[in-house]
Amino acid sequence: MSTHQNDGRMEGWLYLIRSNRFGLQFSRKRYFVLDGHLLKSFKSVPSSSNERKTMQSDPLRSAVVDSCIRVTDNGRESINRKVFFIFSLYNTSNHCDQLKLGASSPEEAARWIQSFQEASLKHAPDLGDIPVACSKRRWQSFRLSGSSRKSHSNSSDWTLFSSTNLDPMTSDVVAPSPWIIFGCQNGLRLFKEAKDRDSHGKKWDDHPAIMAVGVVDGTSEAIFRTLMSLGPSRSEWDFCFFKGCVVEHLDGHTDIIHKQLYSDWLPWGMKRRDLLLRRYWRREDGGTYVILYHSVFHKKCPPQRGYVRACLKSGGYVISPVNKGKQSVVKHMLAIDWKFWKSYLKTSAARSITIQMLGRVAALRELYRARLGNCSSSDCSSGVLTRRIRFPLKEGDDNLNIQTQTVSEKTHADTDGEVDQTQSEHASLVSLNDADDEFFDVPEPSDCEEYENGWTPECNHKKFQEGRHPKLSTATSFVKRLHDIAVQKRGYVDLQDMIREESIPCSYGSTLAKDPTCTILSTCTEADPSTFLIRGENYLENHLKVKAKGTLMQMVGADWLRSDKREDDLGGRPGSIVQKYATQGRPEFFFIVNIQVPGSTTYNLALYYMMSAPIEDSPLLESFVNGDEAFRNSRFKLIPYISKGSWIVKQSVGKKACLIGQALEMNYFQGKNYLELGVDVGSSTVARGVVSLVLGYLNNLVIEMAFLIQGNMPEELPEYLLGTVRLNHLDASKSVSLKP
Repeated sequence: MSTHQNDGRMEGWLYLIRSNRFGLQFSRKRYFVLDGHLLKSFKSVPSSSNERKTMQSDPLRSAVVDSCIRVTDNGRESINRKVFFIFSLYNTSNHCDQLKLGASSPEEAARWIQSFQEASLKHAPDLGDIPVACSKRRWQSFRLSGSSRKSHSNSSDWTLFSSTNLDPMTSDVVAPSPWIIFGCQNGLRLFKEAKDRDSHGKKWDDHPAIMAVGVVDGTSEAIFRTLMSLGPSRSEWDFCFFKGCVVEHLDGHTDIIHKQLYSDWLPWGMKRRDLLLRRYWRREDGGTYVILYHSVFHKKCPPQRGYVRACLKSGGYVISPVNKGKQSVVKHMLAIDWKFWKSYLKTSAARSITIQMLGRVAALRELYRARLGNCSSSDCSSGVLTRRIRFPLKEGDDNLNIQTQTVSEKTHADTDGEVDQTQSEHASLVSLNDADDEFFDVPEPSDCEEYENGWTPECNHKKFQEGRHPKLSTATSFVKRLHDIAVQKRGYVDLQDMIREESIPCSYGSTLAKDPTCTILSTCTEADPSTFLIRGENYLENHLKVKAKGTLMQMVGADWLRSDKREDDLGGRPGSIVQKYATQGRPEFFFIVNIQVPGSTTYNLALYYMMSAPIEDSPLLESFVNGDEAFRNSRFKLIPYISKGSWIVKQSVGKKACLIGQALEMNYFQGKNYLELGVDVGSSTVARGVVSLVLGYLNNLVIEMAFLIQGNMPEELPEYLLGTVRLNHLDASKSVSLKP
């Protein structure tokens, strides 16, 4: 799918993802143009270059994208055996007003997501009689409740120096490397995880974390597709892999997969091994792909006869583009328990097996070298290959008929209906969906892409056991996705399975104990500000960041709560630390960050920061407190850091500053002496995947965070931290239960 981006205009082919009245999803190919804030949908590309430039041809639908519109990454999804990378546009005040779009590649989806984010953050121009997305004049579904439509005085350059575009650093945390190199094998550097100096000289434990690093001559997207595949093509490079499938699709970024391994490469006499893994992936702003695995238990895939199920404690890949995207640095990490009797095989042999398995990176490197030497460039392009796979309809039928052919992009209109020329007015996002296309779900052979049978949501023997009723199977799969599907029993302790204490009265702001010594479990304290990097005084010229020297506010309290519902506006509740100061008429101002993790049990981590000086002494903070939602969402920044914990959690969280208002839904509650930020983690598929992983290892983690308001103007630099926190081995059972 060709996509063009220049002069603030983004255009290309996308797919409308809709559901018919029976609840089955289908796709419609449309040509979209985002010019400034105006989004148009066409059934064909304008014929002449002049016509394309002016966009005078009548669009099928159109709408305006402004600060009320949010974009979310829904990940990868298979619809009618066609793989899409899904993202959604929705109105912040009405989530029913949304538009679900699909791209044919993750890179293309990322470019569209970035373009929509930039359009929504920029101040919308005066469009005269054209109603904008948040206008109350004609479409109530675009009403933005609870915020002012006035533009902030400093809003004209909100995205001029966006952190996602210009920050060259991959980390905003000053921390030592957790890896120590111990050798080089087959052109790969081998690292072991550095341990704390409390192991009394012990070199490695029984299941060490080992990493192999190599350079592969391929794009990060192509390598990502290769690593995600569970089909027959994996045998071209993965000498460990025998057979695999997807057991359950949890969401666009998370699934449960089963892998059976060959025994040929294992030591003589060692039984065959298999792995049941929870797989999570994401794409970062710079084009880096992260794939993470860890073992779980799932009732749909019990231990297999003839196999010993190994336990992958932590593992995955990090694929980072280098050399202008022509090559990629591939990091492959494993910490695995092979489940054998220690008397039968020594620990050193277990390490040797793990290191041998990491040699797959070298095999992957040679695969791409062979492709470059023997294949034309078009063969390696992800946009021009079509794989048509015949799936077996009976249990045990493993025959796959794969045919690859080169195709070209269609530039003519689809033949699924006529264009209604009267529908050219600007409307809501919902109106961009074509209702008359509901039953015209005709396959597009030239655009259909199927990458391997491993992309399907179920194992073959599970998915097709009712092959006589394929439609029923599809409908059942769809109904399952409507509910919050979770793994019935994970390999780690689930917070929702914890034994709950009786509800006790809550004094908001003091339910999580503080411990400056960091020796008591399930406590918090302030983190060292110098750990975090912020924009310096000359950042706009040199793009350099400096260590923070202190914080503007002092952390005075914290809450660790659980409830059956989301808990908002903690600062405004009677008995809270904020209200105690307010009733005394004291001048202190409170800044509250309330991180909300939804589920059958909702967990709230609320951090209370206080400053005694008037907020007028800090112009940027004053602008943030008095600004509208759009301004706040474009400026509030979080820097995360897992200072102690397993590699898989550290890699999933990262150490890069994030404008969380762009990624998550934020709710603001303001009182006379406080501003509370409600961070809804459940509003993002990517964030839910990260947090669910973090929660599983929570007792073994030390989490540090810093909060700040991004400075975009010379007068707003250098930046300063609002506050920091260090969370020491939080325990879910010690969270305070609130009465309903």
